Amino acid sequence: MQDAELTRRVAMLKEIPIFSSLASQQLERLVTDLRLREFDKDDIIFRQGDESREIYILLKGKVRIFKISPSGNETSIDIFSVHDVIGELAAIDSSPRSATGKAIGKVSLLTMSHERFLYHLENVPGLALGLAQLLAQKLRWTASFAESVAQFDAAGRLLHILLYYVERYGKEVEAGKQYSVDLALNQTDLASMVGARREWVNRLLSDWRKRGLLEYDRGVITILDIERVVAERDSRIEILSTDSDW
Repeated sequence: MQDAELTRRVAMLKEIPIFSSLASQQLERLVTDLRLREFDKDDIIFRQGDESREIYILLKGKVRIFKISPSGNETSIDIFSVHDVIGELAAIDSSPRSATGKAIGKVSLLTMSHERFLYHLENVPGLALGLAQLLAQKLRWTASFAESVAQFDAAGRLLHILLYYVERYGKEVEAGKQYSVDLALNQTDLASMVGARREWVNRLLSDWRKRGLLEYDRGVITILDIERVVAERDSRIEILSTDSDW
């Protein structure tokens, strides 16, 4: 590999949080064990129950992680995008994949075998800390989602999830008020995040649009008034705690 190409790849790795604290010489060791793979829309990257062990680092696009119930229903777990790392649990504990990863649109990612990943964990100072920080971030999301399940009704959970992705991947449209995020998810995908039916999500999105809270257009969520959306989410706690039979 030519020096210029090696320098370019090292610079790319520096932008990825799990590698950002590593020295250039350490990153050079990682570069030789990373392979580029590309996927088209709806391609399966790994399947729940697979014995594969690679880790994946997203360079372009988004990946939806979901679980499949014994009856065949999907429950979306999370959405990952540029510079995110996925598949690390199977690389660490050698257990089968706990969920399925599916490309949302075209996806480019780097892969590393679990043998080489474990080798670098043992031999590259700082990589283990980067992994620990990554796992802590994912654990915080899991805890936040579990809290939302306990606190909110399904509508509140959906708003909680949308606000989370706006904070994580969104773009500011109007400072302090309007934000947009392209999740490239259809209404069925959104419904699977909160255990609801697509028709219910369709009605809910239509109601929120009429009230000037948010808009949904072919996978793009636009928060029209973030303060009102946050207030609407928080109000769902009160709705959940009422004694209504509805």
